[in-house]
Amino acid sequence: MADLKARDVMTRPVVSARQNASARDIAMQILSGLYSGMPVTDDTGKVIGVVTEFDLLKQIREGKELVKLTAADVMSKAPMTVDLNTPVEEVLKIMTEHNIIRLPVTDEGQLAGIIARCDILRAYIEPEFVTYM
Repeated sequence: MADLKARDVMTRPVVSARQNASARDIAMQILSGLYSGMPVTDDTGKVIGVVTEFDLLKQIREGKELVKLTAADVMSKAPMTVDLNTPVEEVLKIMTEHNIIRLPVTDEGQLAGIIARCDILRAYIEPEFVTYM
């Protein structure tokens, strides 16, 4: 594990929302992409927040309409990120200590990819099942 870096296990391309994106549209993107959240970036590609399923569900629980909200309204601000060269060991430590499912990966401050817990698992197992078509 010590040799792997964030760049080795991250997923890309990565979809991000802008601050003015509709919370409803973000929910649709999350549902169609089968992920649990997405980063929010500014015009330069800097990660400024994260919108998760929990953020959206909280708004619904409070009786708010997602169509009337934006990413800026619902996102968790000042999200944790890791650099391309962060060791996977450190990524895993952050994820487990803070109960994070997905972590944005940056390159010189710009969004470069995303790491989900399953990406780390995938990097450490050898497939024993094969699908033939």
